[in-house]
Amino acid sequence: MAEIPESKESLSVSLQQVISLLEKHKLVEALLHKQAMPKQDLVESILHKQNLYELQKKLDVLHSADIASILEALPLEQRLDVWELVKADRDGDILLEVSDAVRQTLIADMNSDELLAAAEQLDTDELADLAPDLPKDVLQDLLDNLDTHNRARLQSALSYSEDAVGAIMDFDIITIREDITLEVALRYMRRLGSLPDHTDKLFVVDRDNILRGVLPLKRLVVSDLDASVADVMSEDAVTFHPEDIADEAAKAFERYDLVTVPVVDENNKLVGRVTVDAVMDYIRNVTESDLLSMAGLREEEDFFASIWKSVQNRWAWLALNLMTALVASRVIGLFEGSIEKIVALAALMPIVAGIGGNSGNQTTTMIVRGLALGQVASHNMKALITKELGVALLNGLVWGGVLAVVAYALYGNYQLGLVMMAAMTLNLLLAALMGVMIPLTMIRFGRDPAVGSSVLITAVTDSGGFFIFLGLATVFLL
Repeated sequence: MAEIPESKESLSVSLQQVISLLEKHKLVEALLHKQAMPKQDLVESILHKQNLYELQKKLDVLHSADIASILEALPLEQRLDVWELVKADRDGDILLEVSDAVRQTLIADMNSDELLAAAEQLDTDELADLAPDLPKDVLQDLLDNLDTHNRARLQSALSYSEDAVGAIMDFDIITIREDITLEVALRYMRRLGSLPDHTDKLFVVDRDNILRGVLPLKRLVVSDLDASVADVMSEDAVTFHPEDIADEAAKAFERYDLVTVPVVDENNKLVGRVTVDAVMDYIRNVTESDLLSMAGLREEEDFFASIWKSVQNRWAWLALNLMTALVASRVIGLFEGSIEKIVALAALMPIVAGIGGNSGNQTTTMIVRGLALGQVASHNMKALITKELGVALLNGLVWGGVLAVVAYALYGNYQLGLVMMAAMTLNLLLAALMGVMIPLTMIRFGRDPAVGSSVLITAVTDSGGFFIFLGLATVFLL
C-alpha cells in the first residue's frame, strides 16, 4: 500500500529523489553511447532496466496524490518517462489527482486501450470527473462496457453543469429502513465489511427509496440496540437537489460543519450524496480558477506547456491592458503643454494613479468576497457605497496631505502640494466608487466579477488619476 508522506518536506524530498534518478539514468545512457565495448547492447539493456527498476520501486511506495504532484513539477519529457513507470492499476487515480492541463498531456500519451483500462478502475462519480477529458470513442466504449445502472448514473452526472451539486455528488451510499432495530442495522454494516469514505451517517429510506431521515453513526453507537431506527434517526437533515448551485452547498458545509449530505430529486427520492472531500476539491478548483482569472489567464496552464500554448492562454487580457494603456497615454497627451511647463507633474502623476489603483483593487476584492459569501445585496448597497466613499475620503485627505508635504519639500511649491492632495482624494473616491460598481455591473450582465475586475479598475484609476491630477494642475498652476 502507498505511504502518505508525513509533511510537505517529504514530498519535496521524493521529488528530488525522482529527479536525481532520472538525471542519473540519462547520464549513464549518454556515457554508454560514447564508449565502445563488447556486448554494448546487452550492457546498455541491463543498466537501463536497473535504473528504471530503482525509479519504479520509488514510485510504487508513493501515494497517488504525491505522484500527481511530482508529474506536475516535471518537464514534459521527464513527466512521460515517469508516467510510463507507474503501475497500470494506478493510472485512473493519478489522472484524477493531476491538474486539468497536465492530465491532457498524460492522456495524449495513452492509447485507447490504456485509457479504457484506467477509466474502468474508477467509480461512477470519479468517471464523471474524468469523462470530459476522454476522447469520444473511448468514452463511448466505456459507456458500452458499463451495466445499465452505472451507465444511467454516469450519464446523469455528466448532464449537470460543473457548478451544480449533481456534478460533485457520488453514488456510494448506505441505506437502511426505518422499521428495523439498531442491532439489525449494526449487523448489516458488519456484513458490508467496510464503509464508504467519509461516512458519518446512514440514510434512512422507505421501499421506494424516498428519504425519511438520517441516522448519525454516533447515535447508533450510544443508543439502545433494541430501539428502532425511526426512534433515533433525525428527520430534519440538510438535503440538496442535484440542480442546486455547488457554491451554495459549499457554504452550507461550512456553516453547519457537515461531513456528508444526501442528495434527493424533486420527489425526495435519494439519488446520491455530497461529501466534504468533494466540496473541498470544488472550493480549491474555484479558488484556483478565480486567481487565474484575476491575473488575466483564461484557463489553467501547465508550467511546462509549449510557448505557443502559453501565449494563447495569456493574450486576451494583455490585449485589453494594451488598449487601456493607450487610453491612459492619450489622456497624458492632452496635457503635454502643462507637463512641459511644470516638469514635476511627470514625476508625481504616477503616484496618484498607482495609489488609486491599489485602493480600487482593495475595494474590489472586498466586494467580490462579499458577493461570494452572500453578504452583498441590494438592501445594503447604499450603506456599502457610503462606507467605501468615507474610507476613500479619509485616506485621501491623510495620504494626500502626506504627499502634499513631500511635494512641497521637493519642489518648494505649496500650490503643487495642494493640487497633489486634491487629486489623490478625488482619485481615491473614484477608485472606491468603481471598485463597488464594476463587480456589481459584471454580476448584472451574468459575468464572473472575479474575472478581470482588477484589470478594469486599474484602467479606470490610471486614466482617471492622470486626468484629475493634470487637469487640476492645468487649472490652478498655469
